[in-house]
Amino acid sequence: MSTAAQPRKLAFLGLGVMGFPMAGHLARAGHQVIVYNRTRAKADAWVAAYGGCSAPTPAEAAAGADFVLACVGEDKDVREVTLGASGAFGAMRKGAVFVDHTTASADVARELYEASSAQGIGFLDAPVSGGQTGAEKGALTVMVGGDAEVFTRAQPVIAHYARAINHMGPVGTGQLTKMVNQICNVGILQSLAEALAFAMRASLDLDRVIAAISKGNAQSAHMDARARTMVQGKFDFGFAVDWMRKDLRIALGEARRNGAQLPGTALIDQFLGCVQELGGGREDVSAVIKLIAPRH
Repeated sequence: MSTAAQPRKLAFLGLGVMGFPMAGHLARAGHQVIVYNRTRAKADAWVAAYGGCSAPTPAEAAAGADFVLACVGEDKDVREVTLGASGAFGAMRKGAVFVDHTTASADVARELYEASSAQGIGFLDAPVSGGQTGAEKGALTVMVGGDAEVFTRAQPVIAHYARAINHMGPVGTGQLTKMVNQICNVGILQSLAEALAFAMRASLDLDRVIAAISKGNAQSAHMDARARTMVQGKFDFGFAVDWMRKDLRIALGEARRNGAQLPGTALIDQFLGCVQELGGGREDVSAVIKLIAPRH
């Protein structure tokens, strides 16, 4: 049996819209998966869907696991499931690997790398891109920071829910690359919103406009996935404004430290704050069009 196909004992911490299907792909691949979620009902639902079992704490889920994977909210949540009173690090065996898929700061990645290394545990910061749809289809893009040897060991496990796995360099570079990704994402969505709003004001046939420009240099994955739903005013799916603002807060904070100038990103962050004020915090980021489009 190849290394890629070898069943492993795995723990997965965090069963949100991303973690739930990601852990599911691992179970369907034949791995022994133990899950933990802060809300027990979600863990019970996962077990009902995929088998395996759940644990009441991160430590109990992680005990004896070859790999512990996590996808939680932000820095404080990552610290809680790793270093907290019932955190995974206290129960992980020497030589095991912790893979953090949370979009968090590079600082917390470096902090956890130091803490895990002191215990003989491997650590990778491995934020993902592709959203809920990518997680469900097993087609995520993963940006990984950490030691090359640890990355090589973890890659076959991550591959069960990824279409691209990129080793970016030392610990923290995965998170920094995700910041680059989100800066691009909001810029593309903002320009798409403005273009569609302009087309509406100009009374153009929007289906014809989208069909025309999607075959030229303006084409993007966001145009393919979101242009028509933006025109239709449908935002009840996708990547929430609340989460994007969290990601932008991290990116803008890093920019203040490294001296990068992000004037457009800072402005779009303010626009997304306006969407939140309108009650759209849980709507897809493409809801930014609501601020400028005549039909919204």
